[in-house]
Amino acid sequence: MWTWTTRPPAADAPVRTGPSSPLTLLLALICAVAVGNLYFPQAVVPLIAERLATTPDAAALVVTATQLGYTAGMFLLVPLGDRVPARPLLLILLTLTALGLLAAGAAPSLPVLVAAGGFTGFTTVAAQVVSPLAAGLAEPGSRGAVLGTLLAGSIGGMLLARTFGGALGEWLGWRAPYLAAAPVVLLLTLAVARTLPATAPASRLTYPALLAEPLRLLRAESALRRSCLYQACVFGGFSAVWTSVALLLTGPAYGMGAQAVGLLALVGAGTMLVTRPAGRLVDRHGPDRVTLLCLLGALASAALLLPGARGGLPGLAALLAGTLLLDVALQSGTIANHARVYALRPDARSRLNTAYMTCAYLGGAAGSWLGVHAYALAGWPGVCALLALLALLATARHAAAVRSRG
Repeated sequence: MWTWTTRPPAADAPVRTGPSSPLTLLLALICAVAVGNLYFPQAVVPLIAERLATTPDAAALVVTATQLGYTAGMFLLVPLGDRVPARPLLLILLTLTALGLLAAGAAPSLPVLVAAGGFTGFTTVAAQVVSPLAAGLAEPGSRGAVLGTLLAGSIGGMLLARTFGGALGEWLGWRAPYLAAAPVVLLLTLAVARTLPATAPASRLTYPALLAEPLRLLRAESALRRSCLYQACVFGGFSAVWTSVALLLTGPAYGMGAQAVGLLALVGAGTMLVTRPAGRLVDRHGPDRVTLLCLLGALASAALLLPGARGGLPGLAALLAGTLLLDVALQSGTIANHARVYALRPDARSRLNTAYMTCAYLGGAAGSWLGVHAYALAGWPGVCALLALLALLATARHAAAVRSRG
């Protein structure tokens, strides 16, 4: 049994983390809360459309704005992780996130809600500050396993957020998840202030130079570029599926409530059991083999999801199997991509992460937008076709990279 210390160690204290250390578990909790703020709006899109008297397409702009805000936050804020000590940076980000959630919960109209969602996404980038921090603190030979633990926290936050958002929104209205999430973030802010160890920044570059670095790294590092493409494609397909599945489940094929989206998301809890073994596979065999398996898994998930359009128990079983496989493929691929990216430049991990995650969430935002429009044009089969196309694109790029290395 461990307990939290109430006095952070000095900045020059030798702090090392393993996959089950108290510090890693705290960082995983930060990831869970920060990432959860991105995902619970997906479960309440139908409720927002109903209560604000708008169309599902328009209500889905809340999800798109949140992801675009997150992308902007990664580009403009995450590089500061190489320049500013982690603890004060995280405290500021978490406090601003809580304010954004309160503003969204009190929004009187859809435009205000979209703006508040974009601001919340912009500031809830704590997980992307934590990830390179943990990679630098990881014990030798355990980086993949530590990243797997953080990703398990992110997955838990993602799943619980959808379940929490759908159930609470159905019970008390779409505003309730936003207003309930804000005090949770404030409580975590207090925990960070009391327990996170002080760290010294890795760079003395000016802020403009930090902003320019991710673009320079993208030009210089081919492994970074292909990792960005892999994640953008798979995450784009993932976002298309999860933004559209709310419309499918609440539509005539199933006739379920918004809480059904959260309950469906719970099937992905099994992914939490996969992330640490996936991290150990990356530590043992390298990221490329794991990446190939994940891309093929994303492609197979499109075929599994397709019968979900039929409705009834067979359709629901297809949705359960397909979303689980897609979750496993996305999250395991994330570990492989992060391990590949962080190994390139140990002194620039936050800037590398900025380039990688900005591309990933641009893909996610585009996937949300394309998914809703594919659903409007061709129904659920159109969404599955979009996922398959994106997975094929990433697989073809990976095959080209393997061939180029002989």
